[in-house]
Amino acid sequence: MRIKTIQTTCPYCGVGCGISAKVDDANRHIKINGDSSHPANFGRLCSKGSELGETIELKGRLLEPKIYGRETSWTEALDLVADSLKSVIAKHGVNAVAFYGSGQLLTEDYYVANKLMKGFIGSGNMDTNSRLCMSSSVAGHKRAFGGDVVPNCYEDFEHADLILLIGSNAAWCHPVSFQRIRAAKEANPNLKVVVIDPRKTASCDIADLHLPLASGADAILFNGLFQFLHAHNKLDLNFIENHTEGFEAVLDGLKLENYSIENIANRCNLESEDVQQFFNWFAQNEKTLSLYSQGINQSTSGTDKVNAILNCHLATARIGKIGCGVFSLTGQPNAMGGREVGGLAHQFAAHTDFSNPDEIDLVSRFWNAPNIAQKGGFPAIELFDAIHDGKVKAVWIMGTNPVVSLPNADKVKEALKRCEFVVVSDCIAQTDTTALAHVLLPAQGWSEKDGTVTNSERCISRQRALLPAAGSAKPDWWILTQVARRLGFGQAFHYQSPVEIFREHAALSGFENKGKRAFNISALAEISAKDYDNFQPTQWGITKDSPNGTARFFADGKFFTKSGKAQLIPITPRLPVNLPDENYPLILNTGRIRDQWHTMTRTAIAAKLNQHKPEPFVEIHSEDAKRFELETNQLAKIESRWGLMLARVQITNAQTPGNIFVPMHWTAQQSSAGRMGALVNPVFDPISKQPESKHTPVKISPFKTAWQGFVLSRRELVISEPEYWVKNKGEYFYRYELAGNQSPENLADWARQMLCANECIAPQWQEYSDVAQGNYRAARFADGRLESVLFMTTTGELPSRNWLMSLFTQTEITKTEQLALLTGELSKGVEDVGTIVCACFNVGEKTIQQAIEKHSLKTHQEVGQCLKAGTNCGSCVPEIKALL
Repeated sequence: MRIKTIQTTCPYCGVGCGISAKVDDANRHIKINGDSSHPANFGRLCSKGSELGETIELKGRLLEPKIYGRETSWTEALDLVADSLKSVIAKHGVNAVAFYGSGQLLTEDYYVANKLMKGFIGSGNMDTNSRLCMSSSVAGHKRAFGGDVVPNCYEDFEHADLILLIGSNAAWCHPVSFQRIRAAKEANPNLKVVVIDPRKTASCDIADLHLPLASGADAILFNGLFQFLHAHNKLDLNFIENHTEGFEAVLDGLKLENYSIENIANRCNLESEDVQQFFNWFAQNEKTLSLYSQGINQSTSGTDKVNAILNCHLATARIGKIGCGVFSLTGQPNAMGGREVGGLAHQFAAHTDFSNPDEIDLVSRFWNAPNIAQKGGFPAIELFDAIHDGKVKAVWIMGTNPVVSLPNADKVKEALKRCEFVVVSDCIAQTDTTALAHVLLPAQGWSEKDGTVTNSERCISRQRALLPAAGSAKPDWWILTQVARRLGFGQAFHYQSPVEIFREHAALSGFENKGKRAFNISALAEISAKDYDNFQPTQWGITKDSPNGTARFFADGKFFTKSGKAQLIPITPRLPVNLPDENYPLILNTGRIRDQWHTMTRTAIAAKLNQHKPEPFVEIHSEDAKRFELETNQLAKIESRWGLMLARVQITNAQTPGNIFVPMHWTAQQSSAGRMGALVNPVFDPISKQPESKHTPVKISPFKTAWQGFVLSRRELVISEPEYWVKNKGEYFYRYELAGNQSPENLADWARQMLCANECIAPQWQEYSDVAQGNYRAARFADGRLESVLFMTTTGELPSRNWLMSLFTQTEITKTEQLALLTGELSKGVEDVGTIVCACFNVGEKTIQQAIEKHSLKTHQEVGQCLKAGTNCGSCVPEIKALL
């Protein structure tokens, strides 16, 4: 057996960690380690990245093309896609078709999709789920810098004296970068960290100051900072004079409002002394890094918030220098690569866009595309509205799940039901979106893809195939190329390999550039296949003058605007579009959790990643919980004007009163009513078109149930009857959390039907019923082994799942354990580890508590030495500290 070691890139967040994978392709097995040579992570991986080897199973994969539910050949499927697109265009014009892509696509895939739609079909209707996370940054960068450029690099973490985390729970969303910041803080006692976020998140673990500002008030805070810096002579007037424009307009705008410390604190719901401390630290520390993410971007004023932050850095000349600058932490592994090739509906490739006729002409001549689109297409929200209204008749969705992830997701679902022709190319067979497709095209999964991605610091890395393609799966670029040829564009889509696409992409970046466009990798335009295969991570720009890449931009005061000067943008803070009222009195905030990714199609396959937060939950402050009569672990119904969801209550004073938080990940595949997107307000920023996912007015109430329960089963079950159900995959079992409004008439029959499908015989079945206490329990055995167990109660008291889960690791259950099973009490010698805290090493809360008491542990480092918990990705360190 030959084991290969292959370097590739993690497919999760925008950190872009390098992976060193030991591959046994004969047995389709991968052992994942961090790549110690990759500049993004130097060998570290988070819990999700560490478990990538567990996500490559073929169960659930889309392996063959399907037309209207039946398997077919690639030829028939591709012919149908091309013929259907031709028919729609002939009847309704080019703007009646659309593509919707994903930051999961590789840059080469993205390039071909944009070229086909915008260059040759001739419509601007190619948008992407990056619209949901990064388009406000794009717009802010373009306004200020004249180009979509992240000026700095990760190395600056080690050089900064002040780091701001603004609207970013990096500890959970960008864990490896967060641990690098933690290490920098431990190495530099002078480094201060300020977290600006309505929630007290895990990122506050390293914060010297947490500013829990009012939802949406970021621009007020940073306008106030600008005014403070001006009043205290902390601006760099020489830099402003020689390298910026708009300074007087910004000052004139600030005069229209009261930006005293007291007024800022009042409007932001902060303490005056905290605002004063933040402003003082910013004024005193030249080496300041501002890191921001979705808390800034996902807003109806996201672009303005970005520019309010950039104004403060530009006016103090803290831009693109060692240890100081602004850093947009991208959400997806290739959101940046998508922006390079024009993945948003208002863009073309190589940082050109529809706003400039000269750039349209430039791309048209390079592609030899006389029918190139002349105007932008529908951005994401408007795209699915257009599908709903019948303006777009055919849509091709690539590698994303908009029925879950988009705001007002029920309307998106209805839109796809109404659409004449829906194509989905994906690697997963059953998602909320594939369920609505007329044609399914099997795309390669992460471990099979070959191409490039670009991370948050502009670092281009290779994603290399680890395994042969499963079934009939094909690369996304190949699928697109085949359709392009059938549409009559074969001469422009001659590609036989990803390197050919990459060369063209690189050549376009330098075509008639002459320093006018920020994105330039023209030094790679003639890269050989061998050099492409061996390509090492490099930050763009990559030109003849900078063949080894560019770590930082703008330190020389030169920008990509017409004047060559940065633009200071006057910002008038705006309230969110919809505010709470008596009918919807709370503000809904949404986001990621530590161990899951997007809509869980990949992470939910890895058993370890399902343990930390096994159900949809809602975080609520104790005052609000009391106000709305909610208790810990109770089920709650959350409703907005657009939809509803059910979630388990978590009461925490880390949440600001008047605000609640729910995670984004659960779908109809894993839950009955856990889709967050159904709730979310579909309004968006008028400049960036990025939707508002952080501020939806909602109401909350207890979800009354007649019973609650859970099932553990070795077999995957079909459970659909209860009003509330959530499915999780464990290492040896599936876990189902259940609740219903009405108890089944015959519990024994109902339980047997669910657990056994009427196949079990009397000796294999054991049950316990206590009508007075409202408890029912049943277990199924086969050959002495526990196969499944059901616990139900009408009182709400259920035993710990963790010790019951441990019984599934055993090949045989003793009589004593069988009795303990149905009493719900631990049998002698069985340990209840408690809720899993450390997913990397499977360490539970009770295990940590016991070790702390037994060994008198004082620090999280000592816990790590004792149990290994917290010593891999470090994401659980804040929870370990809380237990200490």
